[in-house]
Amino acid sequence: MKKVLILEDEVSIRSFVVINLKRAGYEVVEAGAGMEALEKLKENPDVGVAILDIMLPDIDGFEVCRNIRATDKRIGIIMLTARSQEMDKITGLMTGADDYMTKPFSPAELTARIDALYRRISSDGGGDSIELSQGPFVLNTRNRTLDKEGRRIKLTQVEYAIMRLFMQNPGRALSREDILTSVWGRDYDGELKIVDVNIRRLRIKIEDDTANPSYITTVWGFGYKWGA
Repeated sequence: MKKVLILEDEVSIRSFVVINLKRAGYEVVEAGAGMEALEKLKENPDVGVAILDIMLPDIDGFEVCRNIRATDKRIGIIMLTARSQEMDKITGLMTGADDYMTKPFSPAELTARIDALYRRISSDGGGDSIELSQGPFVLNTRNRTLDKEGRRIKLTQVEYAIMRLFMQNPGRALSREDILTSVWGRDYDGELKIVDVNIRRLRIKIEDDTANPSYITTVWGFGYKWGA
């Protein structure tokens, strides 16, 4: 059974999420504080998706996300916030989250986002090794790894999906809508800014000079282009 961690200190909200996830067929691990969530993840290494509230009684959800990403690039992470401030969304994504939802949210939409992350995690899991080589980069689509000049670059699932899309379409200008649909799915109803923030995060990892990117270039008013 697919397993999800829900980190939420408000018991009523957590219980509501747990009930709906169990109805959707997920096994749920619960935590009410940041440190507790990190311990629960150690005890449950098979958790595929973590749902993290931002406002917590000990460390905040951003710090929990950073801690998770320091050791686990594969797990899907969704941030929850009661605030609609843009900085919360951007901070969550820059610390390694794959997606965000603002309270109040519908259980159906949350389940759809979790389903999408699980599909991304389980895709490309078998078959022969396929390597895409361009410039200093080698992307292995079986192991889901990226090397630059022989040095391993650790990617989240979203970052890997974006890199794969770019390297399968060298020199082609991809609109933000193209990237959103290919990476997050046709049914994703989030905002386009999630593409821009993830591109910014990816550039930090792969570019020699993030102020003057040479691999992922901006096509102004449209989207991005891969040019390694």
